[in-house]
Amino acid sequence: MQLRRLAATTAVALAAATSLAACGSGGEEPTHGETEGIYVNTGDLKYQVQISRQLNAADFEDRDYLTGLPVADRALPAGQEWFAVFIRVFNMTKDPHQAASQFEIRDTTGQVFKPIAINTNLNRTAYKAVEVGAGDQIPVPGSLARENLTQGGLILFRVPNTAYANRPLELNITPPDGGRRATVDLDV
Repeated sequence: MQLRRLAATTAVALAAATSLAACGSGGEEPTHGETEGIYVNTGDLKYQVQISRQLNAADFEDRDYLTGLPVADRALPAGQEWFAVFIRVFNMTKDPHQAASQFEIRDTTGQVFKPIAINTNLNRTAYKAVEVGAGDQIPVPGSLARENLTQGGLILFRVPNTAYANRPLELNITPPDGGRRATVDLDV
């Protein structure tokens, strides 16, 4: 009986210690995710990279993600690929907050890649930097961006093939009101 009680007490203590360790030092919310799926905070919102991956314009599913590109950006230069980051944003506060509109990917050499603009009226999976209501999230449940296989809003990049040799690629998220960036190491 005492052995069971000791085991139960140890399990509870271990769970509490693990929960506290996950919060980071000083109880701060994490601003860096060592992999996708981790919630990172910047500004007043939480961001989660659902998945990132290379896109193939000849693939049926991927072709739809490339809808709404400006004419000048439709053709890829030799040695470059489309790279997609699918992201969700959560507002856990009691006030509305503007979602980030500034993203970039950096490789380990310091090369920076900026997103390609997508017409969000034509591409319903594209990420929209909108105001996120109190307790709400984007993309909103029921939307195509949320209900497709990726379950996130698309941020599209054009990345040289050589960047994959300089991993990890890191997504940087800048809050709209300034402050500390959040970063996520992308699974490539």
